[in-house]
Amino acid sequence: MSRYKDAVYGLCLGFLRNRADAEDLTHDAFIRAYDNLRRYHLDKRFSTWIFTIAANLCRNRLRYRRNHPVVEPPTHLAGGTDPANIIAKEDRQKRVQDSLNSLPYAYRAPLVLRFYNDLSYREIGEILAIPEGTVKTRIHRAKAMLKGLIEKDVMQHETG
Repeated sequence: MSRYKDAVYGLCLGFLRNRADAEDLTHDAFIRAYDNLRRYHLDKRFSTWIFTIAANLCRNRLRYRRNHPVVEPPTHLAGGTDPANIIAKEDRQKRVQDSLNSLPYAYRAPLVLRFYNDLSYREIGEILAIPEGTVKTRIHRAKAMLKGLIEKDVMQHETG
């Protein structure tokens, strides 16, 4: 657990964008792995197996969130830094996060696994049970979709 705890937490945080949920699902992933240890195949990498479990738990949590929305509390400003810079940075981060969250799961998942968890295309394919070529295509399309969503949001924000 100590070897993969941070990586699984990073994966969950990349999917969920919520620290409390990421911590919960990190624990749940290891509990589920322990409970199902007899199903683990020694010829497979443990990291891929635990990431698959965590990704499935994240997918279920996101599905639940979609059906049971919750209002996020406002973030507080940190002291000692120019408030205008903090607000601008938070605004950019929120735009990227909102745009990422609005992508369909089939495109968001490979993007998160690649850029937030630095996994190879092969590992992503194993975790999501899709061919490596499909992973590459979805990441390419997801980046284009994300760019378009962010540009659209910026344009609306500037004109609105």
